[in-house]
This record gives sequence, structure tokens and C-alpha cells, in this order.
Amino acid sequence: MDNGAAVMVRDLRKSYRDVAAVRGIDLDIIRGEVFALLGPNGAGKTTTVEILEGFRRRDQGTVTVLGQDPAQARQARAGRSWRARIGIVLQLASAGPELTVLELVRHFASFYPRPRPPEEAIDLVGLAAKAQSRVSRLSGGQTRRLDVALGIVGRPELLFLDEPTTGFDPEARRRFWEAEALADRIAVIAAGRIVAEGDPGSLGGRSAAAARVSWDTPGGDRTTVETSTPTQLVTGLAADFGQEIPGLTVTRPTLEDIYLDLIATAGNEGTEGNEGNEEQP
Repeated sequence: MDNGAAVMVRDLRKSYRDVAAVRGIDLDIIRGEVFALLGPNGAGKTTTVEILEGFRRRDQGTVTVLGQDPAQARQARAGRSWRARIGIVLQLASAGPELTVLELVRHFASFYPRPRPPEEAIDLVGLAAKAQSRVSRLSGGQTRRLDVALGIVGRPELLFLDEPTTGFDPEARRRFWEAEALADRIAVIAAGRIVAEGDPGSLGGRSAAAARVSWDTPGGDRTTVETSTPTQLVTGLAADFGQEIPGLTVTRPTLEDIYLDLIATAGNEGTEGNEGNEEQP
């Protein structure tokens, strides 16, 4: 495989009657990178991802996924080979409640020309001990892990994970939200538009955002200052105290802080909230 774009989107637009769900999105996702698309309900995430997967028609714009137009690939007979190159993590495990984990993964593996061994896919998602358990007896988190196994059993070149933490138990959810450390780039979508894009550390000006410096005064009061030069402030405080600064903390905005600020600034018109009632593509 080359190192070019796995996904390229230009001026993507989609409306449902008189409601604009996606309003001119541009995206480039490079092969080998982990890309996260974040946004509130109604922002246009689901519409965008379904267009990339070939499940929904677009109104306007250019889209290529692994070098092909998803809309054309889904319709053409040759599109079977394109579909085999893509993995999609959906809530599919509930389709076979009386099957065992191994039976269900083995069944899905039969759909692909070069699947990975079902046992390998099960082990990769941490369900090896449940391989002989019926799907109906899995916990919510285990069922979601099984969905991931179904998404990767075909050895996809590109994997789509929509709402990957849905149904996960709290411990697994915390591990999954290490996405901040795992994602190479993040894009935030609001009201059908990309409002920020970048690596997790600099998204939305995060790396240059003011830091919050707090310390305890000699009188026992707590002082907090926001500053763009925290090192300079701390150096001055150290000189004033002549010793360790009591209760010193220095924090910068978290990714969640930046995300919430971006969403509040951009506003959310709730354009995607009616998607479930729209006509199917």
C-alpha cells in the first residue's frame, strides 16, 4: 500500500428536505493514522461517516475512500472487493444471541476473501475466555468487544468505529478514552461544519491556551491566576517564597475543555437529530 490518503473529502454536503446536516466538509485522512471525529448529537457525524461507508447518498461534493467513490463502489459488482477492504464496527452481535462467540465470528469471517483466523480476532479484543459462551450471556461491554471482533475479522485496510465506547463497562470505557493519546489527529464537527482540526495537544489552540496556576498564600488563602506565561509566574513566586511554593498546581485546558468551548462557540443547530426519520439512501 502507498502512504497516500485513505479518505479524501471535498465540499461534502447533505440535506434532509430543508435541513442541512453537512455543510461543506473537507477532510484528508492518511493511511496508517488514527483519526477521531468528535461532535455533539446533531452535528453531522453519523451522516458523514455513513457517506464514507457508502450507506448514504451525498448531495454534493467529492469523496474517495481507498481510492474509490463509496457511492459508486456500493452499486457496482466490482464494489465487493472494495467492501472487503473496509471494516465497520456496528452493533451486530445481537443478531446471533444463540450462537457462541466463536460461531458468530467464524460466520462473519466467511464473508471475506482473506479473513484473519476467528480465534485471533477474538483474542485481539480480549474475549478468548468467552469464545464458547453464547452471545446472549455476554455483558454489555463484552458484546461491544464482540462487535469490534466482527469489524476486524476481515483484515480491513480501513476501520470505522462509530460510538466505540457505547455499552462498555466503566473500566473499559476509561481505557478506550485513551483516544486522546492514541489519535494522531482530531476534527471537531458542529452544525455540519468542521470547526477545528489538529493533533490532540494543539487542537483549538490548546497548546497556547492560558494555564491556571494555583497556590496557597502564607495566610492560608487559595489564589488562582490564569496566565499565558506560567513558567514566568512560577519563577516569580519561587523567588517571593524563597522555598517550595505551598499547594502549587499548574493546569492547562483538557481536551474536553477545548471541545466544549469549540462547540459552545460554533453552536449546534441540531441538524442531525431527525436523521432517524429520514428516507433511506
